[in-house]
Amino acid sequence: MSEPKTHPVPDSGSEQTPNPEDAVDSSVPKKCVERVLKRWQFTDPGTGTQAEVEDLLAELVAALEGGAERVAPDSRLLSVTGRRLLTLLRSELLAEWSRGSAPPTPYSMLATLAAFESVGMVIESGWDRQLSGGLSGPDGLSLVVEVAHDLRSPLTSILFLAETLQRGQSGDVNELQHRQLGLIYSAALGLSTVASNVIELARGGERLADDQPAPFSVTDILESVHDIVHPMAEEKGLTVRLLPPASDHRLGYPHALSRVLLNLTTNALKFTEDGFVEIVTREVDLTLVEFSVRDSGPGISGKALETLYLPFRPSGDRYAFSGTGLGLELSRRLVEAMGSELLVETKPRWGTRFYFTLRLKPV
Repeated sequence: MSEPKTHPVPDSGSEQTPNPEDAVDSSVPKKCVERVLKRWQFTDPGTGTQAEVEDLLAELVAALEGGAERVAPDSRLLSVTGRRLLTLLRSELLAEWSRGSAPPTPYSMLATLAAFESVGMVIESGWDRQLSGGLSGPDGLSLVVEVAHDLRSPLTSILFLAETLQRGQSGDVNELQHRQLGLIYSAALGLSTVASNVIELARGGERLADDQPAPFSVTDILESVHDIVHPMAEEKGLTVRLLPPASDHRLGYPHALSRVLLNLTTNALKFTEDGFVEIVTREVDLTLVEFSVRDSGPGISGKALETLYLPFRPSGDRYAFSGTGLGLELSRRLVEAMGSELLVETKPRWGTRFYFTLRLKPV
């Protein structure tokens, strides 16, 4: 019978050298992969089929466990989807460890995190190359839309959480925290609007979401716009006024109308430092209703008016929707799709007023 193996006991004053074998275990638990797949089906169902996402996850796990060099130069991991999956998988693994299911040794944990970092650098560098090349290629617009979609979901969550916290639904907030949450909401709303405008313009911008005119409440639309922009207005110390029509229930295109009014109101708030923004309706006759959004800002210069509706304008133009003019161009196209024209009047120290009229039958 063989003698049992013995290991020397290290001297209490000497350093222990870690066993190299401890650092090679960078495996990802299967249940973490399964949870990522479930989260993906819930939050990003339109990004790819389940089979495609499963294949990408398998490729990702193979790279994490076998080395970043396994990520091929033409791999689909080098994309927004690949970056998103890596982030989700890392968060699930950290959550698993926090629940007590940690690797056997600290060295294994460090090896796993290092593997994530290594694969992440490969995906990031490959994504940068694909992005720059893709933007100049025939599918450049589709790539921009993919990025916009990837931005919109987390931004929507930020808007919801910031507003929830600001209203004190998760506990009391002091005045400074209230203002800081307003800044977060305003920044997220601006980015979310840009992302939505990019997606809509990529589809042509003139497509109405409602196939046929539908009954709606004008007051409900105005109040909805007000609720969305209220944190932004409050943070800047601006008043948002509403003037609904006497005959409230109409037949028309509520989704497009809401989008136009939201874009115009957000734009007005962005370029107004003092005073107010007002959303006004005026009944011209029984079926014709004028909608206008006016601000008390500095007005638009004559030079800027010449390129007002261009989606991309020189950076010297101070009055540019969300820095690019996308929202103003989208608003113009949607108004035209509803059978009208978006007009503007502006004066120095008086402000700017965008307005249009729509045929909306009372219901």
